[in-house]
Amino acid sequence: MRLTSPASRGVRVASLSLAALVTAATLTSCGGDDSAEDPSTASGTTSASPTPSEEPTTAEPTPTEGGGVEEDAPTGTVPVYYVGSTGQGDRLFREFRKVSGEPGLGAAEMVASGSPLDPDYRSAFPDGSGFSSVSTEDGLVVVTLADDDWVARPGDMNGRAASLAVQSLVYTVQGALQTRDPVEVRDSSGAATTLLGVDTAGGVANADQLEVLSLVNVTSPEQDSEVSGSITASGVASSFEATVPWEVRDDSDAVVLNGFATAEGWMDGLYPWETEVDLSGLAPGTYTFLAMTSDPSGGEGNPPMFDTKQVTVG
Repeated sequence: MRLTSPASRGVRVASLSLAALVTAATLTSCGGDDSAEDPSTASGTTSASPTPSEEPTTAEPTPTEGGGVEEDAPTGTVPVYYVGSTGQGDRLFREFRKVSGEPGLGAAEMVASGSPLDPDYRSAFPDGSGFSSVSTEDGLVVVTLADDDWVARPGDMNGRAASLAVQSLVYTVQGALQTRDPVEVRDSSGAATTLLGVDTAGGVANADQLEVLSLVNVTSPEQDSEVSGSITASGVASSFEATVPWEVRDDSDAVVLNGFATAEGWMDGLYPWETEVDLSGLAPGTYTFLAMTSDPSGGEGNPPMFDTKQVTVG
């Protein structure tokens, strides 16, 4: 369920004072790892200078581009980056999905034509084509097109949307293969080509997280999951003073629980956050868990970004 933007609704976070946000930022979170992570937003080791997190699919933590480590993902689970709307334009949101066979190709197929679990997300790619293979070669991740339908940008797609689609592929296959090698797209003859009009010859690097990713993303609870008692909510964020406000809302959109999580960092990328949420006092029914970026400006600056997951409390 996509809620009305917290900024436009005057949601509680806009009324929080700066002092309250700073105080909340000093609280420590309960700690722990997301259930899975990828090379663009995985859990890092706690240190004096934490580094942004990213996404793994291996049994051991994997070094990230910034020097931290990514969190573990079960075998066959890959990060997939879909598009979602925010008050600051479309951004990429990550879901962890299970694939069979080659993780790189499975992830590429999922980002191109898979159906996101969260109805607020969508594939960045138009209908009608796909990818036939994903491999690594001489410092590149090579993705081969199934046909020529996606070589040129469709007339109803603008340049920003095309670039975001390419980045969704880049982040997804890099996460699945646990590498930060740039991504080159090739046609069936093996020649480097454009993808939706974006030149990929020589490889396209992953863009800055703060430019293309949603600044808050919920990993757990998952969309449409059944929960009870006390749960561990987790995700990644880049939020003022590392403070990640959260709420639980009932089916009338009334806030029934709220609090804060503290991420492991905030200024230069997305960092893991985690907190315990006690649902034991709630009546059985459908609820929405919402995490957002904090807004010390009281609504004067950019609207907060948020991510929601609908759950059933038993």
